[in-house]
Amino acid sequence: MRTRTLITLVGAVAALSIPAAVVPASAADTPVLTTGSLGGTPVAVGDVLTAPLASGTTATLYSSATGTSGIKCTSSQLTATVTDNPTAPGTATESATAQTFATSSCTSNVLGVLGVSSITVDNLPYNTTVASDGTLTVTPAAGSTIQTTVKLTTLLGSITCVYQAPSLTGTTSNADASIAFANQAFTKTSGSSLCFSAGYFTAKYAPVTSNGATVYVN
Repeated sequence: MRTRTLITLVGAVAALSIPAAVVPASAADTPVLTTGSLGGTPVAVGDVLTAPLASGTTATLYSSATGTSGIKCTSSQLTATVTDNPTAPGTATESATAQTFATSSCTSNVLGVLGVSSITVDNLPYNTTVASDGTLTVTPAAGSTIQTTVKLTTLLGSITCVYQAPSLTGTTSNADASIAFANQAFTKTSGSSLCFSAGYFTAKYAPVTSNGATVYVN
């Protein structure tokens, strides 16, 4: 009877051990960023991510968080290179190398402003982190700042407005592979009185892709 009890106990322990031994390694090694689906193909370090402005939306730089006076564009794109893609849950890192705006798609309703000559994002690249919970943070290199230079055509001629921010915070969504920024605050650091004293940036970029494949955050 004792021998049978020991054999039964050993068998039970072995049976309980089997599931842990056969769990696929890939299930435990899913990185933060994948393509194709959640838990899909890992995005490799060095891969370039791109995202256009979401269809039917505008990127805006308004003079207040609740107003509609300022600049809006219907064409813009983000570009970044993946620098680290650890196992999820975790935080992936990227180097944001470009943020462009098609000047022909930009308009302004600021009194005295006739048109938008250019919008340039300065001091690139920026450091970007993407966390598994969907939080995206953009920070400048050490000793630098996030900066955007806006050139406008006005009744008094061409003017240049410079806006700066210490960091930006956005959110990612797997529902439409998007990155969204809402009322990110900038302060005017130089420019004429026709330049609004503060800027609030709002935009939604989608879909985020890598080599043509949709990117998901795990």
